[in-house]
Amino acid sequence: LLIVPLVSVLFTTIYIYNSAEFVELLTSQPIKRNKIWISLFIGLSGSMAIAFFLGAGVPLFIYTEPSLSLIMVSIGMLISLVFVSLAFLSASITRDKAKGIGMSIMLWLYFALLFDALVLFLLFQLSDYPIEKMMIGITATSPIDLARILILLHLDVSAMMGYTGAIFKKFFGSAEGMVIAFFLLTLWVAIPYYISLRIFKRKDL
Repeated sequence: LLIVPLVSVLFTTIYIYNSAEFVELLTSQPIKRNKIWISLFIGLSGSMAIAFFLGAGVPLFIYTEPSLSLIMVSIGMLISLVFVSLAFLSASITRDKAKGIGMSIMLWLYFALLFDALVLFLLFQLSDYPIEKMMIGITATSPIDLARILILLHLDVSAMMGYTGAIFKKFFGSAEGMVIAFFLLTLWVAIPYYISLRIFKRKDL
């Protein structure tokens, strides 16, 4: 949950900047910009998903029960797609390669490390108030935390998370909670990509 997003976001960002001249050439042809952008997205998302499946999915299916393996592989692939989508957003905002890569790394740092620190600070400051249920909503604002909680709940370690773990298990452990969690992760893929597409279509290359 740390390395997979980092590899996805860095590889995608660097690839887009290295392919900038080729993309400019394609835009000069009678091809719609949205087709160019979605083709890039499908190609990079597919390669990241296949790489994750071969690296983590195959061993999981061999050594773990199929239902748990399927859930963990699905979550891992979705996280890869989320950070591919965020990389597209970073690359579409600025033409400067260094700024784009820096922005991608900052996004990864925020979701992987800084977000947890902010949540811990919030929990500490509001420890006298019942904010456990509010934590479900806060968790939805970080794809890595959402994926981490889903994996922990399916590994049956929610008891180690105390009362908050019980709240998470009650919500995310149900079928409706799982559907909502996967829907939220899908939104994390769709929304940054859609914003990047809008920027790319209006961009003067």
